[in-house]
Formats: sequence, structure tokens, C-alpha cells
Amino acid sequence: MGGDPVPIGRRVAYLRVRRRLSQQSFADRLGKSKSWVDKVERGVRSLERVSTIRDIAAVLRVDVSALLGRDVQPVGVAEQREGVARIRAALSAYEMAFGRPTDREVMSPVRLAREVRHAWMTFQHARYPRLVELLPTLVTEVHRAQALNPEAGWAAVVEAYRVTAALLVKLDEGSLAWLSADRAMSAAAGDPVLLACAAVQLGQVLRASARAGPVLLAAASQIAPGRPEELSLRGSLLVQAALIAARAGDDRVVGELLDEAAELAAQVGDGHDHHRTAFGPTAVELARVAAAVEVGDGPQAVARHEQAIGWDGWRWLPVEHRAAHLIDAARAYLQTDDPANAARVLLRAERLAPAEIRDRPAARDVVAQVARDPGAPPTITQLAIGLGVL
Repeated sequence: MGGDPVPIGRRVAYLRVRRRLSQQSFADRLGKSKSWVDKVERGVRSLERVSTIRDIAAVLRVDVSALLGRDVQPVGVAEQREGVARIRAALSAYEMAFGRPTDREVMSPVRLAREVRHAWMTFQHARYPRLVELLPTLVTEVHRAQALNPEAGWAAVVEAYRVTAALLVKLDEGSLAWLSADRAMSAAAGDPVLLACAAVQLGQVLRASARAGPVLLAAASQIAPGRPEELSLRGSLLVQAALIAARAGDDRVVGELLDEAAELAAQVGDGHDHHRTAFGPTAVELARVAAAVEVGDGPQAVARHEQAIGWDGWRWLPVEHRAAHLIDAARAYLQTDDPANAARVLLRAERLAPAEIRDRPAARDVVAQVARDPGAPPTITQLAIGLGVL
């Protein structure tokens, strides 16, 4: 089990003896035969059903994690909390604005832009723990640059707040994500393109609020159709507005917005990442999957998912985007009572981008839901135990 040197059968036998239970009395409490217990303890019979593992743990009065030899505490949880606290402190600090002295030079606009690009690359490769480490310094430098030279580097400021909001959405830090997205919107004021960039993250933050839709559409209307860069922004805003409409259950609006986005995507094509949107035909199709999941249409979501991952554009999407989609696909398979395929795509997401599964509360919830299904394979049970969600 996951490299643990002690087989689960031997661990069951050890814990049973420690509880001073004979094989017969242990079998009686489980509602199994003595022969069944003997085969489990000798490793002749494997334990694959989550319900059986739970029953054994309950009789032995131990946690499931102890039975499987796993640490119930997910690795990195404490570090993540500390990192988020540092990001919060950085977002709340205004020393330079009040003229407090500094003992070092302000980061140059060129270097600041380079650091922002690195942060985005880290995000798109789903290296969230590393980004948690990087952002406090980046946010602090953005504040210092703003205070000492308010007229320069606004694009870097907006992008720094955008990537911060994007990460905080992943980590389910809603109020802090909203603060960062709001800062991005404020910094972008007066520039339609920067405002549209900031609005993309605002849409992610406020997806649960139907009121955010008009804001995104207003930002989209300020972008005149033209170059692929602008088309990508306009299309991404339409996608975010569509997902908000899906959350509200408005199928008609969802279809209209995604159809319009698809027309723009056809002009942009796949394989681009204008303004960190990864917008294109494949991205729109994945948005249709997410929208179908939101309205509870599992069969349509599954059909679209299985088609879209065969497109060339699928391979060109950022790792983060693909892994996030696979979590949506797992939800779709659950809606069609297919835990085996739900487990399969979750394990694929974990191999592709471990942090997308391990660091996102929403993803861990889906893993737990799949693992609790009687038809789920043992591999997803092992992952759930490792995440501390079972």
C-alpha cells in the first residue's frame, strides 16, 4: 500500500491481537467467516471495498488511516495556511504609502514584469505550494512600486493581483481572492484591456453570484473586436458570464453566451494564451462541460468531455486548465453513476498536476465523494486516505 512495508493483512492481524480478539470473535463482529479473516490476514484476500475497510477500522477502534498505514493529515496543510497568512499580510500592508523608510531599492519595472510572468507560469503549471511562497514578496514589491512611481508599471500591478486572485480561488480563500481581484480592477481603471484582464479573475471569484454577470458583460463590451488578443479577452469574459448563468440554472443564457464565445474562439484558434486566458475552441468546449455539470446534465457533460480531450487543442492547454477540467469531468461521471470513470479521471488529474488535487478543497471533496461510492476502485481509496478525506 503506497510503499508502506507492512501489508494491510498483517496490520489487521496485529491490531486484532492487540485488541485481544480471536479470529472468530473478530469475524463475528464483522459479520464474516473465520476463514475470510484468516485469508485477509495472510494476504490471500485483498481489501478493496471502502465500506469493509471502514468496518474493520471501527471494530479495531482505529482510524482508517492507521489501518492503512497513512497519515490522516494531508501533507503541506499547515504550510499552506501559513503561506496564505503571509499573502494576507502582504495584501494588507501599506508601509510605503505612509512614507515609511526602506533599506533597499524598489524592484525595477522590467524585473517586476519578469517576476509576474514567472508567477503566472508557476500557476499554469499548477505548482501552487511554490506560488504560495512567491506571492507575498511579489505583492509587497507591487505595493512599493505603486507607492514610489504611481505612473509606471500598471500592467504588472494588475497581473500580480490577477495571479494572486487566481491562486486564492484554487485554495478556496474567497474573501481574500475577492480583495485581490478588486485591487486588480481598481488598478486597471481607465484602461479597457487591463480592466477586461482583471474582470476575468473577478468572474472566477464571484462565480457564485449571479450579479457578477452584468459586470463581465460590461467589461466585454468595452473590448472592440480586432486582434486575437482582444478576441481572447472578450471570449473569456463571455465564458465566465456563461458559467455564472449556469450556476443560476439559466440554460438559455448559457447557450447564447457560449455560442458567441465559440464564434470568437474560431477566429483565435487553439494553442494560444493571450492575456493568460488560454482561450480557444477547446477552452470553450471545456466550458460547455463545466456548464453542463453545473445544471446537472451529466450525460451531455460526459459526451462533450470524451470528445474534447481527443482534440489537438487539449494538449496545448496549460497543465492547470487540463487538471481543473478533469475534476469537472469526475463530477460529470458521478452524475451518471459511473464512479469507476470518475476515479480514473481524478487519478489522471493527480498524475498530471498533483497540487490541483492535493491543495484544492473542492478537488478533495470530489475525491472523497468518489471514494465513498461502493463501486469505486481501491486506487481512489488510497488517494483519499493520503489526502485525509476518508
